[in-house]
Amino acid sequence: MERSVNFKEILAEKTAETEKILQKYLPREEGLTAELSAAINYSMRAPGKRLRPLMLLESYRMFGGQEQVAEPFAAALEMIHTHSLIHDDLPALDNDDYRRGKKATWAVYGEAMGVLSGDTLLNYAYEVALSAFDCKKNSQEVILALQLLACKTGIFGMLGGQSVDVAMEGRLMDEETLYFIYKKKTSALLEAALMLGPVLAGASSQKVRLMEQVGSYVGLAFQIRDDILDVTGTAKSIGKPVHSDEKNQKTTYVSLKGLPGAEREAARLSAEAYRLFDSLEEKNPFLGQLLMQLAERQK
Repeated sequence: MERSVNFKEILAEKTAETEKILQKYLPREEGLTAELSAAINYSMRAPGKRLRPLMLLESYRMFGGQEQVAEPFAAALEMIHTHSLIHDDLPALDNDDYRRGKKATWAVYGEAMGVLSGDTLLNYAYEVALSAFDCKKNSQEVILALQLLACKTGIFGMLGGQSVDVAMEGRLMDEETLYFIYKKKTSALLEAALMLGPVLAGASSQKVRLMEQVGSYVGLAFQIRDDILDVTGTAKSIGKPVHSDEKNQKTTYVSLKGLPGAEREAARLSAEAYRLFDSLEEKNPFLGQLLMQLAERQK
């Protein structure tokens, strides 16, 4: 898979387009709930790579999608991801003061409003996703996409993984348990991003499942890279505190296998993701490069 010399420029353009879509769906800051909306928008407007909605939109185009139905799902997916970041930073969980280079939501608006804004954003995401029925004549594809989004978010997805992560804090984990947490907490939303596009475009279930596998490998590589960066990175370069895992006595792939072992596993997972993605008849070189960048991230 070759890297395009114009990739950074194209990425910047597509990220800006995605940002416009996200801003379109944010709640208005008015009335008695103005502060709640402000807390939500503070989190949603924080600088971010917008990788998940961008992956969703690109996977939709990859499988021939040409309508606006993917847009509310893209916004909803970023809202769900941002809700998880708001809650991750809370004192009851990671107790981090900074996120994406800014003060964490709870540190600005208070712990109670941090909890409420995260809860509200998760619910609002589904309100936004449901608006896709106004964009698509074939409602069955929207129904399947909603079921997928809920599954990848709930007890059998991201939130289930977060619960095990919290329950195991301060306890030594084996590789199997750690992989379960990583696959659910991190990979689930990346899998959703790559699956929702083909689902909404009417692709076969076989193609959807293959994209799920790609997302799984990329997500696991991404999380192991996150473990590595928590040890080797700086707060300025990654936009959040470093050595947070050690501070919170968390087992990570680095603490389990060491830096060389973590590097080898991340490289193996990345290679598997590329192999599967390249095997598809449908092509999207930009998305392939985006996945490569994600799996090999350095910040």
